[in-house]
Amino acid sequence: MAMPRMLPGECKKPGPGWANDPPQTWEEAMKEDQIFQDRRARINELRAKTEKMSHRQRTMMAVKHQEPDRVPIDNWMVPEIQTRTMEYYGCETFEELQRFLGTDFRNNYGPSYMGQAFKKYPDGTVEDLWGVRRKVVTYGKGTAHEGTYSEVAESPLANMKTVEEIEAYPRWASPDWWDYSKVKEDCAKYHPEYCVINVGDRLDRTAQLKPMMYLRGIQQAFVDLALNPKIVEAIRDRIVSYFTEYNHRVFKAAGGEIDIFMMGDDMGGQTGPLISLEMWRRYFKKGFKTYIDVAHQYGIPVMYHTCGDVKALIPDFIECGLDILQSLQPRATNMDIKQLKQEFGKDLCFQGGMDIQHTLPLGKPEDVREMVKYAMDSAKAGGGYIICTAHNIQVDTSIENVAALFEAYHEFGAY
Repeated sequence: MAMPRMLPGECKKPGPGWANDPPQTWEEAMKEDQIFQDRRARINELRAKTEKMSHRQRTMMAVKHQEPDRVPIDNWMVPEIQTRTMEYYGCETFEELQRFLGTDFRNNYGPSYMGQAFKKYPDGTVEDLWGVRRKVVTYGKGTAHEGTYSEVAESPLANMKTVEEIEAYPRWASPDWWDYSKVKEDCAKYHPEYCVINVGDRLDRTAQLKPMMYLRGIQQAFVDLALNPKIVEAIRDRIVSYFTEYNHRVFKAAGGEIDIFMMGDDMGGQTGPLISLEMWRRYFKKGFKTYIDVAHQYGIPVMYHTCGDVKALIPDFIECGLDILQSLQPRATNMDIKQLKQEFGKDLCFQGGMDIQHTLPLGKPEDVREMVKYAMDSAKAGGGYIICTAHNIQVDTSIENVAALFEAYHEFGAY
């Protein structure tokens, strides 16, 4: 049976579900095809009106605090939402969905791992890069919100008492464990159209505190910050040394094909930083600046992801040379995009600001539209703003709200 013809630039098929439940008649096929075309029509119409440059040009102008044709868009979704959104718009792959939605970024996850095999245990746990045992946890089992994530099962440094024990740990990560030969090719395939952002692996993104918490355990890591400075410094120095050399090799191998480098270390909670400013300066500021300096040596702007309220740390971020602050968790204290833009917009580009804690999962499409409009009205003037959710859109978000989000991005993002 012949299938309805897709319009130019649209997804190849009217939805992945056809593979398992194809329409039985031409009339059914035409009806389903029309549903997908209707859903796509609004975004296609808005994009046709506003887009006049490449995704890469648009994004780099915004990073330089210039006004492009529209505000750049990034897209963070958990896999379950990716699948539901693909089905809603009739896209077979996530890349097709990204192209249809008009997102401006393409992720580069770095080199290929070629080190020793990660040890697997009879209980199903598996060691990661740092020798931390992890398990896959299922949530919402048997419901529409079912999904999985990786959780730390055992922290290998948890019971160590001395710096000597820390130094003798046999599983410190090495930059020699990676094959960097394909980094340039992996980035270049998206150029010149898209902005390539080197994000690393989410669990092993360039950081300081997060690997420390994985290795030591969250509670013990915070006890160490208060009571065991030598232990903190020994672990931190190993982490910073690894990521510094690793990133040098990644950036050199990329040969100018990385547009933005992203590092991430959650330093904020709902009502303030997780540690004091003094503690951040003592333990983490030097490494933070080192990471930025390495990227800048290669002419690469730096984006920093952190959840929570980190306003007290922002002046120090700026002093260290940070280019883009990412997340902007709007329901965290002091993270209102309007206030941040007014106070720090001349020195920082901002990315994020869309609420995944309340508005997206619990609001209505009109609430989502108002949220986007507020952010655009507050932050887009003069460039320096990239719109995105404050973290991954979660499984408890309706597809209607996801659609409203991206439609509003295009409706209110034009200059």
